[in-house]
Amino acid sequence: MKKKIAIIGLGYVGLPLAVEFGNKFITVGFDIDRSRVNELKTGHDSTYEISCQIIKNAAYLSFTDNLDDIKSSNIFIVTVPTPVDENKRPDLAPLKDASTLIGSILKKGDVVIYESTVYPGATEEFCVPILESESNLTFNQDFFCGYSPERINPGDKEVKLTDIVKVTSGSNPKTAKEVNDLYKEIIKAGTYCAESIKIAEAAKVIENTQRDLNIALMNEFSLIFNRLKIDTQSVINAAKTKWNFLEFKPGLVGGHCIGVDPYYLVHKSIELGFTPELILAGRRLNDSMGEQIFNQILKLAERETIPISGANILIMGITFKENCQDLRNTRIIDIVKKFIEFNCNVHIYDPIADPNKVKNDYDIDLIKTPYKNYYDVIVLAVAHDIFKKNSTADIKDFGKESHILYDVKWIFDKEFSDGRL
Repeated sequence: MKKKIAIIGLGYVGLPLAVEFGNKFITVGFDIDRSRVNELKTGHDSTYEISCQIIKNAAYLSFTDNLDDIKSSNIFIVTVPTPVDENKRPDLAPLKDASTLIGSILKKGDVVIYESTVYPGATEEFCVPILESESNLTFNQDFFCGYSPERINPGDKEVKLTDIVKVTSGSNPKTAKEVNDLYKEIIKAGTYCAESIKIAEAAKVIENTQRDLNIALMNEFSLIFNRLKIDTQSVINAAKTKWNFLEFKPGLVGGHCIGVDPYYLVHKSIELGFTPELILAGRRLNDSMGEQIFNQILKLAERETIPISGANILIMGITFKENCQDLRNTRIIDIVKKFIEFNCNVHIYDPIADPNKVKNDYDIDLIKTPYKNYYDVIVLAVAHDIFKKNSTADIKDFGKESHILYDVKWIFDKEFSDGRL
């Protein structure tokens, strides 16, 4: 059968996937956001992850928000977001909507592959019943499923989708082979076929949970070393001379993966009667780091007799990671809120972020350029390359004669800042 692929969701995960498959197979990128579809039809990607030329070079790729345009597809790949709600519980609404949509047009012989991060069992326990109900077809008899967790690193222009080994799986051995063979067509780094969908789901969710816990450990170290008045980076430099030391660094943990995925595993674990203590402790610590950073700045201000109440504050960077427009779950906002509590005049400067998106998501107006000799506190919050190109003198010029420079991301050597995480 000739492969006709539909990619459901055209964000940071779906678009690169659609482009790669669109180089080899008839591929339709589908999204309910008409403005997103229209911009992609012109070759423009507002996330700046994929260039116009690369999009236009995908000879078999088209974009649509019309369900009729994907009815003839026989492979559906779901790349919708899986966030958590305000109570840190999995929000499966996008996954439910995507499954409902696909189920309404599902045909005998079709394969539905999920890439969205979920808890182990979600594909077969949550998504499949929706597909069956909407289509009146029988799972593993009339249609089949696969799971291949996304492995995309937004903002990374060097290591791309095709350079990262892809885990695959299927609802039976035949489907597993078909799914694995499909991804082999585009993944230069190779694939790994897991024994089951549930194992592939679990592998994805522990990848980011492990990273979250390692960063939490380094964050705790940094809080200890700060009280010892020794520099965390200097400690890490010494420790990493041992061959098996893992070089994680402290920091703010936001985004759509590391700060979210552990809650999916926690949800399923609690459902099974076990409350994971270590995972939750790591999450609590990482979620507290914005306040911890503010408290360190507060102590520095007291030392320098700089009143924080009503102070002029410059925060450089608001995206959740460097060189990336993605604002989802950015923890910079925690620092902003603390300064606002002290009636500070907060300016946020981030030439990478989309000002309209920042305004819409956080009701914050970005400044176009910082003022000279104006700020009492400067916080280097995100390690954008564009910030690294500045000299320390350039950065310090933004501050008053007496000011504090706090370097969250260790952009400059320690002697150039008054404090860092």
